[in-house]
Amino acid sequence: MDAIVLAGGYATRLWPITRNRPKMLLPVGDETIIDGILSDLEADDRVSDVYISTNEYFADEFRSHIEDSDFEKPQLSIEDTADEDSKFGVVGALAQLIEREGIDDDMLVVAGDNLMGFDIGEFASFFEEAGTPCIAAYDVGSKERATSYGVVELDGTQVIGFQEKPDNPKSTLCSIACYAFPSETLPLFDDYLAEDNNPDEPGWLMQWLAERDAVNAFTFDSYWYDVGEADAYIEAVQWALENESIVADSASVTNSKLGDNVHVMADATVTNAILEDCVVFPGATVEDAAVEWSLIDRESIVSDVDLQGALVGEHSKVR
Repeated sequence: MDAIVLAGGYATRLWPITRNRPKMLLPVGDETIIDGILSDLEADDRVSDVYISTNEYFADEFRSHIEDSDFEKPQLSIEDTADEDSKFGVVGALAQLIEREGIDDDMLVVAGDNLMGFDIGEFASFFEEAGTPCIAAYDVGSKERATSYGVVELDGTQVIGFQEKPDNPKSTLCSIACYAFPSETLPLFDDYLAEDNNPDEPGWLMQWLAERDAVNAFTFDSYWYDVGEADAYIEAVQWALENESIVADSASVTNSKLGDNVHVMADATVTNAILEDCVVFPGATVEDAAVEWSLIDRESIVSDVDLQGALVGEHSKVR
């Protein structure tokens, strides 16, 4: 089977932190968000090719990341877009990728901004046994959260109902942007789009498929982080650091208190500061400040100020 890692978005909800970097390459502990997914796919002998589906704007960032890694399978498949307004939508981009790369094997699709509490190999085995299109599903625990996702109803493992971002969800079990498609179903992408259906949210495609044939769901209950906004990213960092802190060897921390879940990256300087639940990116400076639940981007300066819930863009000065 082939695998597609979706990484074509511009992450505008995380700007300015993601204005000039893809959110999939944001650090979570000792690796980036996308690395866990690539590791699972690299280790699975059933997966032959791994395509990172991205846009022209971030292509060089992903290319450098792959070249600097030990991964052998990933290759870029670049959409012909360079900004948010020219996006094809996820389903549209997948249909184009299938044609562009000549994919005719079974296909796994996973969003590159997912941190998931299962090995993708487990999902692939479930898919092979089911022999149908499959989704992964997670109970988000509240109907308020469920309104942001595709909500599924199951009979055993078979999907019998699907609501995409409903105002009044029938359950809290949600699709998490991890899908699998038998090779014989790939032409249905074109059929779906030809009927002028929603080209963006894959949940609408899965609802369309479930109305025509069997779709099964792989459920899990460990953890899942959908890194779409700053709060979700910091929660993912909390999970990765487990209330510890990381300070890069080349960073300088003096006369400062580092609380839980603080990541101070290479060449950053922290002086006379109190930090908690935050990431200080490479080359940034924090001095005479208290910073909590915030992201301080590279080469920025935060001095003599208290910040909470802040996103400080690169090369900024906050005094």
